Amino acid sequence: MSEHPRPRADDELADDLRDDDGLAGAAEAADADAAAGLDPDFEALLVYLRERRGFDFTGYKRPSLVRRVRRRMAEVGTGSVTEYQDFLEVHPDEFAPLFNTILINVTGFFRDRPSWEHLRERVLPDLLATAGPRIRLWSAGCASGQEAYSLAMLLAEALGEGEFRERVKIYATDVDEEALTQARQALYTEREMAGLTPEEAGRYFTQEGSRFAFRKDLRRAVIFGRNDLVQDAPISHVDLLLCRNTLMYFNAETQNRILSRLHFALNRNGVLFLGKAEMLLSHAQLFAPVDLTRRFFRKRDGGVAVERRPGPALVQGDGGPSDGDLARLRLEAVRSAPVAQLVLDAGGRLAMANHQAQRLFRVDERDVGRPFQDLEVSYRPAELRGAVAEAVAGRRGVWLRGVERHQPGGEPLVLDVQVVPLYREDGGPLGTTVTFEDVTRYRRLQRELESANRQLETAYEELQSTNEELETTNEELQSTVEELETTNEELQSTNEELETMNEELQSMNDELHSTNEELRASTDEVASLNQFMAGVLSSFRAGVVVVDAELQVLAWNAAAEDLWGVREDEAVGQYLLNLDIGLPVSQLHPLLRRQVGGDGPAHETVELGAVNRRGRPVRVRVTVSEFATAPGRRGGAVLLMDPADA
Repeated sequence: MSEHPRPRADDELADDLRDDDGLAGAAEAADADAAAGLDPDFEALLVYLRERRGFDFTGYKRPSLVRRVRRRMAEVGTGSVTEYQDFLEVHPDEFAPLFNTILINVTGFFRDRPSWEHLRERVLPDLLATAGPRIRLWSAGCASGQEAYSLAMLLAEALGEGEFRERVKIYATDVDEEALTQARQALYTEREMAGLTPEEAGRYFTQEGSRFAFRKDLRRAVIFGRNDLVQDAPISHVDLLLCRNTLMYFNAETQNRILSRLHFALNRNGVLFLGKAEMLLSHAQLFAPVDLTRRFFRKRDGGVAVERRPGPALVQGDGGPSDGDLARLRLEAVRSAPVAQLVLDAGGRLAMANHQAQRLFRVDERDVGRPFQDLEVSYRPAELRGAVAEAVAGRRGVWLRGVERHQPGGEPLVLDVQVVPLYREDGGPLGTTVTFEDVTRYRRLQRELESANRQLETAYEELQSTNEELETTNEELQSTVEELETTNEELQSTNEELETMNEELQSMNDELHSTNEELRASTDEVASLNQFMAGVLSSFRAGVVVVDAELQVLAWNAAAEDLWGVREDEAVGQYLLNLDIGLPVSQLHPLLRRQVGGDGPAHETVELGAVNRRGRPVRVRVTVSEFATAPGRRGGAVLLMDPADA
């Protein structure tokens, strides 16, 4: 015998409230740790996504990433990150909605139009004036393609459509395959066309049903492909690079890595076009601002990546050298260079050693073709194998300075060694060059200069006190400058976070709009089906009643209403055997149970005496059939009541 629950004391309720507050506080603390990159479970989930599906989210800013993952966790009903990772292992189809949630595809035609107008009026004329016969553009993080097609419209207007088709290639990349599929189709809804003027829509789009398609003749100039800015090699020789509101999703370290790749991708006078939340305050060595307000930047010379182009070919005129002589001339020029140089092919074998290198390191023509690691020069006077590997892996030059080489009977040589990787025009590895510059004399002069400096330090002792005071003042100024820079960076980070949240809200608004359209279509479909079923039931001359497995009335047509005098709203939802009608429904109970339970034939017919709504005796032929809601699943029974006589 169960007891009635006793009233709960106030202190127990208070304990429960404290427990709830504790759970909420623990959840908030877990989210804070994850946002700061301190939650090992969340970091393990990111590693799992990278290893299982190749998506590396470890470089993304944690606050936005945590919000997007928590949203998916709430939708599938998991309470912790560990449970959600287990859910992913059991339900691999969850990867697609998770990635669609994380990869916020918010874009539009000519988004932030004032910046595009600046591109049209100020930046593009200068860029076209200095560009070569082929114009290459790259839209990185293109989402569903509106940005790439905006570029196409801008270039077609500036060059003319014929010249545009001949000269322009637009490369549009993203990591989201679903977004790229939509971009390749180039079909957009009326809502997605909102950023275009009527003239632009009429000139560059044709209507196909309820959507609008970008012109096929111009679409051929746009090439879509998957490219991960964090992991994949960049597209090279680009005149204009758009990467708008993409960098703001990455942390500072990943932004540095991506910007080095974008610097490598641009031509010498190439222009970078960023989103309004991205300013490159700490990357002045790579990019110079063209218009900081509109976020246009020009590539600076230097930087981490170095782009190499072939020099102009020598033209053979009348009486000039032949091709063989030119090749011999180039080879002898390298061999006779005063600086020792070794050239390795892409496989790590010695391809050439000039005369100075042969003299210094005792290599000759017989060593050509041998693996570099088998030669003494690869590890003496310095370990060069690691430097070669580092230069090839990092795609940049590597210096080894102050390497000493001892010679019998003479003072040691001091060498500065530079290892530079070489690449083909398509970016593929060509080989490596190792240059040894003799800096012995410079080091000797440096030592003499250091000695002179020490003597000067003695003469400047009287000025030291003043210098220290100036240094103190400089340090205070430097501290103030650093504080201002820190404040500026914090404001920039806050601005990026606000822009990220704005795009998340816009993405959610788009999803809600799509869901609303689907619900409206479903409601129309259900209303149409209801109207159809009502028409079907009303077309029967005989009375039709549909009951569920519990014998409750689901449908009651007009003929049944006319026969028994019970309206549809009075019958639907009622237990059939409780209805006060002139039909002895209790005699139908065995037939109904057999049909509902599936124990009888497909249908059974019985003729019963009854009294209609006018009080007249009638004979009614009642046919009871099984009612299935789905194949193999019984849901009730159907009664067809046909009066045999009046």
